[in-house]
Order: sequence, then C-alpha cells, then structure tokens
Amino acid sequence: MNKRKQTRGFKRAEMKISNREKDRPQQAFTLIELLVVIAIIAILMAVLLPSLNRAREQGRRAVCLNYLKALTLAWSMYADGNDEKIVNGEAYWGPSADPAAPVPTSGPHKGEQYWVGNDCASGYATGEQRPLEIQKEAIRVGALFPYCKAEKAYRCPTGIRGEMRTYSTGYGMNGCFDAAGTYNGTKGVRVGKTVLMVKKRTEITVPAPAFRLVFLDEGRISPDSYAIHYTTPRWWDPPFVRHGDGTNVSFADGHSAYWKYNATETIRAGKQANPPYNYSPTTDEGLEDLQKMQIAIWGRLGY
Repeated sequence: MNKRKQTRGFKRAEMKISNREKDRPQQAFTLIELLVVIAIIAILMAVLLPSLNRAREQGRRAVCLNYLKALTLAWSMYADGNDEKIVNGEAYWGPSADPAAPVPTSGPHKGEQYWVGNDCASGYATGEQRPLEIQKEAIRVGALFPYCKAEKAYRCPTGIRGEMRTYSTGYGMNGCFDAAGTYNGTKGVRVGKTVLMVKKRTEITVPAPAFRLVFLDEGRISPDSYAIHYTTPRWWDPPFVRHGDGTNVSFADGHSAYWKYNATETIRAGKQANPPYNYSPTTDEGLEDLQKMQIAIWGRLGY
C-alpha cells in the first residue's frame, strides 16, 4: 500500500514539473542578436572573399604559365625537327573559309606552315567568334599541334569565353614582317650580335634565349602575332593586362613568367573594354613598361 502511494506521488510530481516546463516561456534570439550575427557573418565574408579570389586567381595564373611552357616546348621541338628553323609565328586568317593552316608559296614565310589555322572571325575586335568546332579544328591543323596535342593548352583559363586560343607569338619570333627596321627582304636585320626578326633558333644569342619572348597571354583571340614597334617608343598592339596588373609570357629557353606592369597608365589602358592601339606612354614608368616588352620581343631598342 505504501509503495502504491509513493508511486502515485512520484507521478503527480512529474506531472507538475512537466506542466511548469510547458508554462515557462521559450528562449529565442532577439532582433538585435540576429542583426549582430548577420553583421559578424558579413564582416567575415568581406575579410575572406578577397583572399579566396586571390588564391583562385593564383591557381589560374599557374595553369596559364604551365600551358605557355607546354607551347614553348612544342615550339622548341619543332625547331629540333626542322634544322633549327622556328615555326611560322603568324596565324592564318581566312575568316569565312574552312579551318586550314596552309604553307605559303611566297613572301617571307615561303614554305613555312602557319602555327595555327584560321580560328579568328572577321569581326573579332568587336567580339564576333567562329563556332567552337571550327576553332578547335584550326588548332589541330596547325604546325605546332603534332608537338602539343592538348587543345586546352592554347587557351588561358581566364580568357574570353567561347575562344579556344588566347595565346600569340611575339613579332620577333618569325612573326609578321611589317615592323620597320627589323627585317630586310625575307631575313631579320642583325644589329651587332642581335638578330631582330628571328628565323632560326641558332640566331638567338644576344640577348640569351632566356630573355627573348616567344609567347604571351593576350587573353583573347588574334589573327596575327603580337605586334610592337621597334624604331619608336610606342605600343602597337595594346598592352593587354592579365592576371591582375600584368601578363604571362614565355621565353626561348623554355621558361614562363608573370610580368607585372609598373605604370598606372599602362594598366588603365590595358583594362579598357577596347584597349587602344598605337598607344604612346606619357610617363617614365609607362615608358619602362613599353621598353621592357620591346627588348623582350626584339632583343634591343631601335631608338
């Protein structure tokens, strides 16, 4: 009997406790507390996002540098198999034709197949693009493709969407023969021990191969090699600004590097939606950026 009374007593006590818990008001965040939490999250995001973006950009830059190294290795292998002759640095341009990279029958590139085919649309400067499959085929028919058969190696990961090739050769590496003072007929001019327009790898002596530019990242498709003046202190093609405030480049010895521009005017010009052609620097820092590129492409200054 006592045990039953005790059991009933326990149950009544449990019911009273349960009822008191139900009647007690539930704890919740106040509006101020929620706003504080949201503010803390916003501050953390503001602090972390720039770091994450920098890390992601550094990763893409590293991929781009590796692609440039792969292309430069292919460029060197081509010279190995062609008696030290380097590949035709011009890209073939036939905007409405089927993908092709023919062998010119006349001119300074006679007998030299184009390194890539006609992957560039007639209105490329305003954003017009050829179909992706045509662009890919234009890469596959080029003279360098047997030595670098990875289509993705012709394009920077941060290049313009829909364009399969964003890299160009520099004018001085058997590029277009129209820069005043750099060629005579079908041969490059020699100034001292420096050959300006290089046709054979053995001509790269002064400056050494580690200082003569082969490829650079324009970030967009182009129907020609990267042009820059020799006899005047002026850009020809725009100073394309890539991966921050510079651009990725590769050299005849096979290494690639990130170049950072120093002048605000260079960076401002290169970041325009339509960067200016034949741009003349107006500051000492801008002139230094220009001359660095001119020396890398031609081996020396012509003024």
